[in-house]
Amino acid sequence: MHNYKEFKVWQRSIKLTVEIYRVSRFFPSEEKFGLTSQIRRCAISVPSNISEGAGRKSDREFAQFLAVSHGSICELETQLIVAKDLEFIESNDFDILSEEINELQKMLYTLILKFED
Repeated sequence: MHNYKEFKVWQRSIKLTVEIYRVSRFFPSEEKFGLTSQIRRCAISVPSNISEGAGRKSDREFAQFLAVSHGSICELETQLIVAKDLEFIESNDFDILSEEINELQKMLYTLILKFED
């Protein structure tokens, strides 16, 4: 078992999730159960799966949950592109979030490699 709170990727994904909630609160109200909900679920999935995996018995199980987190952050990136194209999100906010997402993708991938074998 690992202490997930010590992982920088978990700490940064929590901050990203908070920022996603902040930005998405300005999405159109008709998107409440659509894109807004989906983006938020993807964002919270990243740190949630890191913490769940950290509580598992083996490093291999942890790596599987890290892979799920990686999938969620890739999905989040796609949804943010759609939100930007629909003009639900400012270009500056999109750029900042995209940069952080790219960094988290790299961090997750590195951890997956470390713990999968």
